[in-house]
Amino acid sequence: MKKYALISVSDKTGVVDFAAGLTKAGFTILSTGGTHKAIADAGIAVTEVSEVTKFPECLDGRLKTLHPVVHGGILARRDMPEHMNFLAEYGIDVIDLVCINLYPFKETVMKTDDLATIIENIDIGGPAMIRSAAKNNASVAVVVDNADFDEILNQLQNGGITKDCRFKLAAKAYAHTAAYDALIASYLGNVAGLPKFPEKYTITYEKQQDLRYGENPHQDAVFYREILAQPSDLVNAKQIHGKELSFNNINDTHGAVELLREFADGDPTIVAIKHATPCGAGTAKTIYEAWTKAFNADPTSIFGGIIAANTEIDEATATEIDKIFVEIVVAPSYSETALKILQGKKNIRLLVLDVKQQTAGKGFKKVSGGLLIQDSDNNLINEIEVVTTRKPTEKEMQDMLFAMKIVKHIKSNGIAIGKDGQSIGLAGGQTNRIWATKQAIDHAKEFLGDTALKGATLASDAFFPFADCVEEAHKAGITAIIQPGGSQNDHLSIEKCNEYGIAMVFTGIRHFRH
Repeated sequence: MKKYALISVSDKTGVVDFAAGLTKAGFTILSTGGTHKAIADAGIAVTEVSEVTKFPECLDGRLKTLHPVVHGGILARRDMPEHMNFLAEYGIDVIDLVCINLYPFKETVMKTDDLATIIENIDIGGPAMIRSAAKNNASVAVVVDNADFDEILNQLQNGGITKDCRFKLAAKAYAHTAAYDALIASYLGNVAGLPKFPEKYTITYEKQQDLRYGENPHQDAVFYREILAQPSDLVNAKQIHGKELSFNNINDTHGAVELLREFADGDPTIVAIKHATPCGAGTAKTIYEAWTKAFNADPTSIFGGIIAANTEIDEATATEIDKIFVEIVVAPSYSETALKILQGKKNIRLLVLDVKQQTAGKGFKKVSGGLLIQDSDNNLINEIEVVTTRKPTEKEMQDMLFAMKIVKHIKSNGIAIGKDGQSIGLAGGQTNRIWATKQAIDHAKEFLGDTALKGATLASDAFFPFADCVEEAHKAGITAIIQPGGSQNDHLSIEKCNEYGIAMVFTGIRHFRH
């Protein structure tokens, strides 16, 4: 009995050699369109599917393989006489191997917004053949990944494709079509304006890389990328020096990148992150000044941390970074001299990424047996409402907004104290807000001295339930406070601010980070 292999691929990498190997193993090759041409041009015997179906490819290529001769040959159970008798009656040959990869929908979406072109790159016959072959894996091998070509040919040379191999190929095939359909559904759903949180939610990611381990050595880990990730997303950062990134490296760098987005289009800014938590930030007229502010804000915690910049790292900044141990530096570029300096350390990871303002997206959190999904927190304020007798000065307003950008990325309960474009006291993850306030003040005193707090501003990620935080701010010399407002006891904090001459503004938007 003749053995048939049907090959129809968009990605033709290695397909000619694969077809040659199958021919050597005794297969007759069936193919369509461009794949047929590539194989035939290589001098390999290949038959057009239309010659077998006795029906031409039509509708501009939309209809090629959706035919009983094709699917009958794939789906027929070899162990059922009635199936085989049916094939014999209608002159249908069995197809023992199906090699398909699908129309490049993802690549098309990334190249064009033309909906008609995108629709034409939705594969119909390919998924149908893949699913048919996968369902009949007891007899049919389905190949959807060109990386499997060598293994298939090796097995054919050593007794044939095993049952276990066919089953694994089938599982891989269903994962392939599931991801393909999920991407199409997501894209078309967005275009059609369907609910962003549908009744059934399917997402698909591509493996970026295996990781040595997770947060701890006993945990396996991997890094996946969104199929339609944006250019300024962390997954597209280019590593130009240093050791391979770990799970914790990637997670912590994500925190740095997300905070840096708040300053993406502003003055030169440096942010420092430790354990995914901000430990310093500085904005200035030069990146060197920004570095000095961020470093001085907490020279202890920055050790072993992540540094992210929104402008090029210059020689002076690189010289200072080189004096301490940091895990990673992220910047849109490095001067030639700066790069040479930083590359002097073998293990420091240097990443190139031009961080842009956050676009609309979703945030995910895995819980036991489920998944929490929410809109990304892309807004900083709703509107500024001055609620005290004294209005903030222009400088205080700038410092408050600077501090609010930082506290937005601190684990709740979070407090950020800012002055002159520098974080001077940060605290978060506390079970009550007064502890966070006291801790932020203590950090400022420890690293910058009491005088740094005079005329500083304080930002809170959520409202003050009592006036105790205002009391502590006044004792420290803080003169302006920014917070969401919304507590039943807002009047207590407002009254206390008025008593002390502190300016307070409400933003109308909370930034819990759990």
